[in-house]
Amino acid sequence: MINNIPEFLYHLLIAQYGKNLTNTIIEGYSQKRPLTLRANTLKNNIQNIKSTFDSFGIPYKEVSWYKEALIIEDISEQQIKDLNIYKNGEIYLQSLSSMIPPIVLSPKEDENILDMAAAPGGKTTQMLALSQNKAYITACEKNKVRAERLQYNLNKQDANRVNVMIKDARQLDDFFSFDKILLDAPCSGSGTISIFDKKLEATFTEDLVNRSSKVQADLLKKAITLLKSGHEMIYSTCSILSKENEEILQKFIKLRKVEVIPIDTLPFSDAIFLPTSIKGTLCICPSKLFEGFYVAKLRKL
Repeated sequence: MINNIPEFLYHLLIAQYGKNLTNTIIEGYSQKRPLTLRANTLKNNIQNIKSTFDSFGIPYKEVSWYKEALIIEDISEQQIKDLNIYKNGEIYLQSLSSMIPPIVLSPKEDENILDMAAAPGGKTTQMLALSQNKAYITACEKNKVRAERLQYNLNKQDANRVNVMIKDARQLDDFFSFDKILLDAPCSGSGTISIFDKKLEATFTEDLVNRSSKVQADLLKKAITLLKSGHEMIYSTCSILSKENEEILQKFIKLRKVEVIPIDTLPFSDAIFLPTSIKGTLCICPSKLFEGFYVAKLRKL
């Protein structure tokens, strides 16, 4: 271990970002983030949620780029889970970083949208809410237990325009065709690790990174096949390693399968951004408020 992270990861970060940014990333790994959540507009609205918190004397901060999101400090997760608004599915606990991909995808009324790795359902229900409950979403999850958890969350949040498929999205038939796709790909989680995780050296391995990148490339290839020509998709991971992000995308960009649609980072100005080798994509640095996250918006050529 170097600086409380696996040695191979430290060297990957140094090679990609240099020493100063690597130190900033490691500082981010040491942060204890506050609870963040969003109002589930399929069942309630943000004003009512704020009023509920006010009535319990629970302080919150607003998020400048997403009016449905709130930051809750100095309150335990269990205290939030004890509230009826949580039990009834009127709020959903979700990291700020993971709220960004659905916002950038911008789901609209009557669009057929594929969520390729949907469990536990935070982004799935967020996409439906962003479309004012008027999009049609197919949510894939290959693991039966995780798919059951996904369906539970969908039911709890009244997300009733979602079709759950217990299937590896890589195995979907090619006759499917979608207006938009969210590929929040399974990854190593290099943006979300904690230096206080005593199992980190055993669980975060080079093999995990290599296996993740193989799955990511296969999923992206399938996504491009299923996406309608001229239409848009999001590729995102909670990794900050180019091996799982830019290197995956670059293969398909060079083959002229997709082009990058630049993401405006200005709305997310409270995040720290790491440099990326593909202009127009964004990589969020782990920090007090944000998990490390990569997001790219692609158009099929």
